[in-house]
Formats: sequence, C-alpha cells, structure tokens
Amino acid sequence: MMLEHSYMKTINDVEFATQPVMLAAWPGMGNVGLIAMDYLRRKMNAELLAEIDMSPFFIPDSIIVKDGIAQLPEIPSSIFHFTKDPDIIIFESNAQISGKDGITLIKTILDIARQFKVSRIFTAAALAQPMSYQAASDVLASCSSAAHLEAIKGAGIVPMPDGYIAGLNGLLLGVAASRGIDAACLLATMPSYAANMPYPKASLEIVKLFSRILSITIDPDELNTTVEEMNQQLSAIEERIRQLFPTEKEPDEEVPEDLDEEKVPHYIMEKIEKLFKKVALDHSAAPELKRELDKWNLYKLYENRFLDLFEDNGAKP
Repeated sequence: MMLEHSYMKTINDVEFATQPVMLAAWPGMGNVGLIAMDYLRRKMNAELLAEIDMSPFFIPDSIIVKDGIAQLPEIPSSIFHFTKDPDIIIFESNAQISGKDGITLIKTILDIARQFKVSRIFTAAALAQPMSYQAASDVLASCSSAAHLEAIKGAGIVPMPDGYIAGLNGLLLGVAASRGIDAACLLATMPSYAANMPYPKASLEIVKLFSRILSITIDPDELNTTVEEMNQQLSAIEERIRQLFPTEKEPDEEVPEDLDEEKVPHYIMEKIEKLFKKVALDHSAAPELKRELDKWNLYKLYENRFLDLFEDNGAKP
C-alpha cells in the first residue's frame, strides 16, 4: 500500500495480511513511553515504514551556537516502523507539538491508521505518584470508549482514576474517539521526584503488558539491566538526602508530621520541583533553587534542566 498524505515521506510499500495494531509514543515524564516503544521496535526488528515531514510543524525559538558558529536546531523526527506476523505499526516522535499543529499532527497519524485499517491504537506514558523507586510500577489505562476498556481489562489493566493526560498521548485518544477508532493510553506509575530522569522500570512494565496484549515474546534482559542501573542511581540519591537531611534542612523549616526517614527523599525532591516552577515564572528565584540543589549535592543531576530555564533569554547564566 502506497501512503497518500501531504505530510508523509513514503519509505516502504507495505501490505498487511491482517488489520495491524498501532503503538505510539512521544517524550514525556521519565521518557517512559519512548523507552518502551524503542525497546519493542528494536527487539522485534521492526522495519522503516514512513516518516512525517515535521518541517511545517517546527518553528525554532532559539539557535544552537557551537564554537562561535550559529546554526538552527535539527528538525524533530516522527517515524513509523512496522512488523509482520504480528502486524504492528510503531510510531515514535522525539518532540511534543502543541496547539493547532498538534491537532494536525494527530490527524495525520490517524489518517495513516485509517489507510492501513488499523484495528486499535495504544499510546504509552507515565503517571507520576508520591512513591519510592523501590515500589512496583503499576499500569493503568485510559480508553477512547468503555467497550475498549472492557476488552483490555483481561490483561491486568486497571482503569485510570479521574484526572488528565497531558500532551499528544492524551490528545490522540480524544481525536481517535471522535473518529470512532479504538485507542488507549497505558500509563505506568513512577516517582514524581524522578519525572525528569529516565525511568525504565515503568517502561519495562509497559513492555510486559504489550507482550500480553499482543501475544508476543520480548526478551527483557537488556531493559532489566537498565532498570538495575537506574535503581542504583536513585538509591544513591535517596540515601544521600537521608544522611544530609538532619543537618542541612532549614532550622525553622516546618516539615510534615508524618515525615519519616523513608519519605524524606520524596519531600526534598518535591520541594525542588516547586522551586523549578517558581523559577520558571520568576528568574530572580534562581539563586534559591541553585542553593537547594547544591545543599543536597544534586546540581549535576539537574544542571541541564536548570540551564534550560534561561534559554529564552538568549544566554545561560
């Protein structure tokens, strides 16, 4: 089947024997969805199907300077891969697009889904929770219809409670529902304090769930190793905060009454998240955030994110 769409770059002419399932992911908290999709694509040896031309959707608001030479940033990629037996289309993008362009992008993806007679679509993302990295990651789901939710409950999926799903993972569900296409977003829980770090533990649970839903066998060893490495890093962070907390907390700081030793790392990381939001609104609060990061020896972990707060000013502090 030749792809016909104004935003598409055709790469492969593919005919599926059955109605394929489409999987999709964008960047987000912990990059949970993208890590899962990338792992599935590699382990299933998926082949290139097509690419969306992202140039109409990409308006850079800054430039990159390297060795004194200015250059435009690379245009984001949005690529479809496919497998046969089972028939699956995997979509991955390294950029979230908002507003009217985001709607246009979602409609483009759904046009391709309709052209290939896709039976259902799954996206994947994270659900931040007040939990430790030691806790299990649960997978919840939000579906475009009650019938679809009932159909996938058998795989051990719990319906997501009332709330919202930010970005294109959620937007796709709403637009798919308006077109009568079954779609679901699988959300794996992760510590809210780790939202800006890769969190492969949640990705692994999504991979396992897709294995059950799609009746495929995926070797988890490589991802298990990544999970263990990240667990060691998070363990070191939590332990460092616990050790420093009695002496480094502000003398007049009022802490929650139920704050035991295990909850201290979450309390501090949540405090840092609030400061990041404060600085995003008022850059004069940056020294306060910097002091807090230095206090817990966490600046190196957050350095890129801290400096990114000042990109709109054309220069970093």
